[in-house]
Amino acid sequence: MQNSKPTQANPCQPPPISPPRKPICNWTAFVPGGHLQQSFILFSYMLNYGLLANNYTFPPLIKACTTLGSSSKLIGCLVHAHVVTFGFDEDPFVVSALIEFYSLNFDMGTARTLFDRIPNRDVVLWTAMIDGYGKMGDVENARILFEDMPERNAISWSAVMAAYSRVGDFKEVLCLFRRMQEAGTKPNESVLVSVLTACAHLGALAQGLWVHSYAKQCNFDSNPILATALVDMYSKCGCVESALSTFQGIPNKDAGAWNAMISGVAMNGDAWKSLELFNEMISNGTQPTETTFVAVLTACTHARLVKEGLKLFEQMSSNYGVEPQLEHYACLVDLMARAGMLAEAEKFIEEKMGGLGRGDANVWGALLGACRTYGNIEVGNRVWKKLADMGVADCGTHVLSYNLYREAGWDMEAKRVRRLISEAGMKKKPGCSIIEVDGTVEEFLAGDLSHSQAPQICKTLDSLSNIGRLECYNGA
Repeated sequence: MQNSKPTQANPCQPPPISPPRKPICNWTAFVPGGHLQQSFILFSYMLNYGLLANNYTFPPLIKACTTLGSSSKLIGCLVHAHVVTFGFDEDPFVVSALIEFYSLNFDMGTARTLFDRIPNRDVVLWTAMIDGYGKMGDVENARILFEDMPERNAISWSAVMAAYSRVGDFKEVLCLFRRMQEAGTKPNESVLVSVLTACAHLGALAQGLWVHSYAKQCNFDSNPILATALVDMYSKCGCVESALSTFQGIPNKDAGAWNAMISGVAMNGDAWKSLELFNEMISNGTQPTETTFVAVLTACTHARLVKEGLKLFEQMSSNYGVEPQLEHYACLVDLMARAGMLAEAEKFIEEKMGGLGRGDANVWGALLGACRTYGNIEVGNRVWKKLADMGVADCGTHVLSYNLYREAGWDMEAKRVRRLISEAGMKKKPGCSIIEVDGTVEEFLAGDLSHSQAPQICKTLDSLSNIGRLECYNGA
């Protein structure tokens, strides 16, 4: 007797369609972009039944190729070959998908060749190319294309702003946003996220407040990514209460939102609030990430909560399945070093990290900085000798070692480190300060007199210094 139970469908097999009766558009609708195997099975069925592909067939196949690992480019190139065979190599819709594919595979040369061959380029094609250069960190070529565009939309502006945001040129992000407003283009949510990120790094609170107001008017503030950017902006501008208020208004908080808030209260000096938020995050069932633990360990470091920090580090992999990375080790070294546990920090580096060679400038700087603070020349000297034998060329590490030796009265060693700095031509990155005046961000570098109002600024600073000295004199 036959089994009366219905046969279970195999998810890897295409649905039972009567091919000859299905128009080509229906076949295209069945090509899923997220599952490579199903995509190519359906594509091969189309070819076997003698159905010709159209320009809607290939973008899902190309997108599916981007989800692969090492074989991604090879299979993508095979799809590209079919694109050429079917005569869609000048179709903007298909070529924009190919440009995205090649940019994700770090092959902007091929992407540019495809772009240059298209005689009639639409705004989508231009934007795909700008976004590709932006993801590669090539803002120069991204900007050239952006300026050459015959027409722009909000997505085009978003792509070029994101490019500058990735390389840390946040002033240019705000300049582009101002140009966008002058051009009369309404910003979308992606644009506002880039602008808020720039405001956060520059401390441009006034502009950040304007963006928040605009987002509320457009009902964009319900977007979790934008809301998280607002939390980050308020935190970095020192407005913790506004950050908490925005955070509490996010209905479904993901790990990104929790991380932004935990980092926000930590950078503003409330370590216990960070730990409280971390526990609340766990209670709500949100899985912590690597970024979460960097935030809470940093909070413990600045508050010298050694016991709590060590406990969290031990729980990372055992309780939460998050394997410690270099930045987590650096946090723990900094935690112990700032608490004066220099010998323990040195032992931790040797036993848990596998030696100084497995660290980076953050690890070395944390230990050497603490040695200088606590005047522990013995540990500091051991660390420097190992770093010197490794040939470390980090300027900050050399400067810390020089100051450590000089303050300890080890003049010969100090001169030796100084000579290494000179011979290598090392220069410490100058410090900078940023202020916002009437919605415009001004940046000042130490020793830089290139600002148009530098003489007046220096004169005002001299006057303030004289007033300060006079008040000290009168007080004495």
